[in-house]
Amino acid sequence: MRAARLIKMVLLLQSRPAMTAAELARELEVSERTVTRDAQALSEAGVPVYADRGRAGGYRLVGGYRTRLTGLARSEAEALFLSGVPGALREMGLEDAASAARLKVSAALLPSLRDAPDSAAQRFHLDAPAWFREPETPARLPVVAEAVWDDRRIDAVYRRGEDTVERRLEPYGLVLKAGVWYLCARVAGPRAGFRTYRIDRFESVAALDERFDRDPDFDLPGFWADQAERFARSILRAEVVVRLSPDGVRRLPYAVDPLAARDALDDAGAPDAEGWVTVTLAVESEEVAHSQLTALGPEAEVLAPASLRERCAADAARLAALYRRTDGG
Repeated sequence: MRAARLIKMVLLLQSRPAMTAAELARELEVSERTVTRDAQALSEAGVPVYADRGRAGGYRLVGGYRTRLTGLARSEAEALFLSGVPGALREMGLEDAASAARLKVSAALLPSLRDAPDSAAQRFHLDAPAWFREPETPARLPVVAEAVWDDRRIDAVYRRGEDTVERRLEPYGLVLKAGVWYLCARVAGPRAGFRTYRIDRFESVAALDERFDRDPDFDLPGFWADQAERFARSILRAEVVVRLSPDGVRRLPYAVDPLAARDALDDAGAPDAEGWVTVTLAVESEEVAHSQLTALGPEAEVLAPASLRERCAADAARLAALYRRTDGG
């Protein structure tokens, strides 16, 4: 524990011109007194740590000292490629590995480039969770993530509706979609095949000692894209016919499922004399379509089914009545 802390202290001082005892204590998560003792230990071991006294004082390395302890461990190298997603790293239990990796890279940079990590962090930031929801870390995520990194099989109990199923899985990859974690895994045994599981629906997960050989042809981004498109299409079980103004055409992908909007517009005929086009739109249900198409206001006219057209007409009549009132209340 102390050896790792001493190495981190050297790397911190190597990556910056100087640091105060308070700054080092904060980075190392120890007291300032411990920082003083660690600096003394490094000095006795031959590392030229120099302490400047006074209010503006601090610790620094003398004479351009460079340590060679900057080689990345495998876990650190892998975590480094995820360092743009700090929340995800924290939830998977990889925050320490990523921090160590960034520190080693910073220490290896030329002095003129050492502000590059901070410069990039002030220009680009990824916020994965969706708006208007409090993200929750699934309890089994760290265990699943470790199994993914180590290529270890897992035994899992998965909640499916009101029932649960037991599966032995080969965990291939994790996907964070709008704040929700998913596992892409191959089912072991007679039900062999790749499946997608929501991490928060695992009732229990046990990592096994046995490892599996990954399919070299498996492509996680490609698999996820295919699964996502299948899911989007599977829930679009109804159809509505809608007449759209030019502005309605432009706004349609923002009001309904983008995939359904694309398909509907691709199959649309030529505009009529008023510039409006008629499309057949796949929707989840009439109820969902009513909610979505209402957002288009007067830029969309529902033609079918008749029940949905009647609901939209009733909405329009109520809205017109509200705005005909002169008292404003």
